[in-house]
Amino acid sequence: MSITIEPSGAACGAFATGVNLAKEVSPEVVAELRRHWLEHKVLVFPQQDLSNDDLERVSAYFGELGDDPFFAHIDGHEHICAIQRNADETAPVFAEVFHSDWSFMPVPPAATALYGITIPPMGGDTLFADQVAAYEQMPDDLRVRTEGLIAIHSAELGYAPDGLYGDSEENSKRSMKIVTSEKAREKQEHPLVITHRETGKKALFSSLAYIQGFVGMDKTDSDALLVDLYNHQSTEEFVYRHKWEKGMLVIWDNRSLLHSATGGYDGYDRLLHRTTIADSVAS
Repeated sequence: MSITIEPSGAACGAFATGVNLAKEVSPEVVAELRRHWLEHKVLVFPQQDLSNDDLERVSAYFGELGDDPFFAHIDGHEHICAIQRNADETAPVFAEVFHSDWSFMPVPPAATALYGITIPPMGGDTLFADQVAAYEQMPDDLRVRTEGLIAIHSAELGYAPDGLYGDSEENSKRSMKIVTSEKAREKQEHPLVITHRETGKKALFSSLAYIQGFVGMDKTDSDALLVDLYNHQSTEEFVYRHKWEKGMLVIWDNRSLLHSATGGYDGYDRLLHRTTIADSVAS
């Protein structure tokens, strides 16, 4: 088996070909794939014909399968959820703000895997922003403002009953099964700058989606800093725009990246299957 890695040409991301993930692969191949994944932060496997069992098996190559606290899972597969939008939906596109998945958990997940099943002929790109590069290239004035900060993360704005995906008539018509809960109001503190436990590289760990403020900072100053951070983190030089195809598997490192969804496919069905991959310790 000869694996070929082709970098995306953007700040992050690479395509891996020459491996058939519908079959078991050796520990040596898994180790090679993980090395490329850690280096490029997003690893794309085109033209894969994967069953749900295959998706869970391949995801487990990258770590223990984790939890999705506010998504329902598909029948028979407790670790797979459907990222779904039907052609006639009118609710806002899910997850359009840059974020790191489930950053409000005590130990946020290491990775997310997403497999394309029904892909529209246009739109629906996923954007990935390299937060190692964003940290390394922070302007001096912004770096001074962020030194030593602890961020307060919560799922409240999205997944509380009165949140963005909460109990509204519009959300009740979504095809994607989102499970809101009062538990979304819980808070979790994480450093704004984290050190990746596998690569040793520092990265910004911040997003407007989940951070409600910073320890010891008033709301006005926190909000202003979050906006300035977001504007820096999501600049084009840090972003890889991924275009989907049917049968494409994408695995990304939540400890090194932010990501966001895009629309542009109204009138078309879209379905991807997702797994979350746990981190063994906090990064």
